[in-house]
Amino acid sequence: MIRMLMQAHRQSELSKSLRMLLEQEASFRKVAYCSMEVAIKPSIPTYSGGLGVLAGDILKSAADMGVPMVGITMLYRNGYFRQSFDEKGWQKESPVIWNPSTELVPLPNTVTVKLRGRDIKIRAWVYDIHGLSGYTVPVYFLDTDVEGNHADDRRLSWDLYGGDQTYRLCQEMILGVGGLRMLRDLGYSGIETYHLNEGHAGFLTLELMREQGYFDPDKIKKQVIFTTHTPVPAGHDVFPFGLVERTLPQNFVATLKQMLPASQGVSMTELGYTFSRYVNAVSKRHAEVSRKMFDSGNVDSVTNGVHPGTWVSPSMKKLFDSHIPGWENGPGRLVQALNLPSDILWRTHQADKTRLIATILEMTGRSLDPDVLTIGFARRAAQYKRADLIFSDVQRLLEATSGKLQIVFSGKAHPKDDGGKALLQRIQQIIHDIDGALSVVFLENYNMELASHLVQGVDLWLNNPTRPHEASGTSGMKCALNGIMSLSVLDGWWIEGWVEGATGWSIGPEPSEADLLGYDGNLDAVDLYKKLEQEVIPTYYDDRERWISMMRRAIALNGSYFNTHRVVKEYCEKAYEINFRGM
Repeated sequence: MIRMLMQAHRQSELSKSLRMLLEQEASFRKVAYCSMEVAIKPSIPTYSGGLGVLAGDILKSAADMGVPMVGITMLYRNGYFRQSFDEKGWQKESPVIWNPSTELVPLPNTVTVKLRGRDIKIRAWVYDIHGLSGYTVPVYFLDTDVEGNHADDRRLSWDLYGGDQTYRLCQEMILGVGGLRMLRDLGYSGIETYHLNEGHAGFLTLELMREQGYFDPDKIKKQVIFTTHTPVPAGHDVFPFGLVERTLPQNFVATLKQMLPASQGVSMTELGYTFSRYVNAVSKRHAEVSRKMFDSGNVDSVTNGVHPGTWVSPSMKKLFDSHIPGWENGPGRLVQALNLPSDILWRTHQADKTRLIATILEMTGRSLDPDVLTIGFARRAAQYKRADLIFSDVQRLLEATSGKLQIVFSGKAHPKDDGGKALLQRIQQIIHDIDGALSVVFLENYNMELASHLVQGVDLWLNNPTRPHEASGTSGMKCALNGIMSLSVLDGWWIEGWVEGATGWSIGPEPSEADLLGYDGNLDAVDLYKKLEQEVIPTYYDDRERWISMMRRAIALNGSYFNTHRVVKEYCEKAYEINFRGM
């Protein structure tokens, strides 16, 4: 409906009655989901990775289930970045050129936010997510590249996670303060819950306080919930008060000092945590870590999931449609995957694997063997994710795999993360050095489209971060929907999804309280080689029926639970406190 109305506006036919209909429809929305990045589809490159993909998947499930939600995010005209490598294997970045008007509908609404002494005009674009039942969840993209704005202010909606601290501070003011003002201008008068997806939108609490006209933290808390996503300190933005004083209007600075009286700066996580009625981590293990990090027991858990219809391959979808009717909007029914015929399930997977191998050939010129066990590893190239763990002892790896393994890598390092770039460089050098002894390929420019090929086509998914730094992780969940098991360190979601020898295999010792302070990561590499040599490879080649049985269990036990339909249902019950059609 919103798309129809906006198209009518574009044609100068948006009458007063249609505007009233739009505002009436908006008034029924109860939840505003606020996220710095949202990944809806590859052609809208306003995301960098897991945080944005999760946001997009939650909004899609909300549309499928008829949840009265609206999304608010930023529009990035340069996308995240396009990845390439120089002759030394060092990552290079270039803009992703895209035209928002080909995917989004511009709105006439504008609001302003004062930053650095200047009024910045903000406009919005909308994309409607249409659910399976026809229900629509609109997502609004905030844009400062508006005629009349200062050149520096126009650039504030160009780059995701770009620029210096001032750039980031301004962007987060635009998202939090500008986002709430835009929702008000669009007629969203019935919002009862503002869901902050990580701390980037924390300034929304500041704008709520301004609207209130007096200092009453308890009244703000009743309107906000907060989801924290990272146990890594670098993932939590903190802005020194000196910078805040130079950037924000003085009335906002004074209010922030009231809101955070004991702080030396503005911690966006502290804003979100302190001024929310409900706080959650994104896995049970992450909740334990966060309670210690925040020194509070007031952190619940809602373990992440993935959107079923987005991440299941077309051929696997056809199989589910045939044998498990209603699975897509009722993914809990995937427990019935235990009855899928072995021969059909295997042929379906092999078709997806062949499609992946064709993609790899097209991208790299390398031809992989469809009959060889293929492991996938694709992550943001942060050092704690240890993309090179499997190469800790190359000779031991070659002995353990003995020509029975091929590996596909992908992932981007943050443009300012030299450690992550060095990690990618090291992997590329190792790939070159062992060429001929072990087939390993690296696929450039990891994005949603490439991720789909990987999580649908590999045989096994590898995940080995340093514990306890994996808040949740969702790539393995996408794999499980496609009957692909995980070989993973026991951290994040995998602790909950892991059934040894049934849904996959663990790496390293089981977690303990000591993990919160550190543990011997060398144990992981030793156990990884042992599992490959003694469990994974023998099962794949010598006990195919057991392997296929594990594929069925991955779908039935993990795919049926680790999906965003269940996530949205939990948020509605625990945090939003709403009932909606479709439940």
